[in-house]
Amino acid sequence: MMPEISLNILDIAENSTRAGASFVQLIVDADERADKLTVIIADNGCGMTKEQVSCVTDPFFTSRTTRKVGLGVPFFKYAAESTGGSFQIESEPGKGTTVTAVFVLSHIDRMPLGDITSTVHTLILYHPDTEFLYRYRYNGAEFTLDTRAFRQVLGDVPFDTPEVSQYIKEYLIENKLETDHGAVY
Repeated sequence: MMPEISLNILDIAENSTRAGASFVQLIVDADERADKLTVIIADNGCGMTKEQVSCVTDPFFTSRTTRKVGLGVPFFKYAAESTGGSFQIESEPGKGTTVTAVFVLSHIDRMPLGDITSTVHTLILYHPDTEFLYRYRYNGAEFTLDTRAFRQVLGDVPFDTPEVSQYIKEYLIENKLETDHGAVY
């Protein structure tokens, strides 16, 4: 199993890009009063049939030809459900997929969120043809990073240009800190 939730998010978002998504939405919402951490990854990729959705949580099912098992989704599901939370996949061929994992925030078996900033930064840099909308919420406070807005300002300057990459990383760090005041969970 992956040691932190942000690595699960990376894995599922990578699935989205492999499924041809041109747009991926990532939502991380920690609510201490409700004692839950909700993670939503939604894309406009190729989607899945009902049969594929029913099989995707089986570790011995994968649509990839490079290996015979797919552990990312089953581990993410197990991680959420082992805290008393829930896991859901909604998908439609040609329209995309939405994965929702809800964790009980205070549960002793909940793995830490981990370095979500580096996860989002990595996704943006290594998928230049994919637009990302990232929403981070903590106890009602929120910030958003939308790569479409960055592209309007930057024009043709790629995100992996060192100065742009550094700006994106700093934007993520500063806004997360302003939103959650350095909370570790």
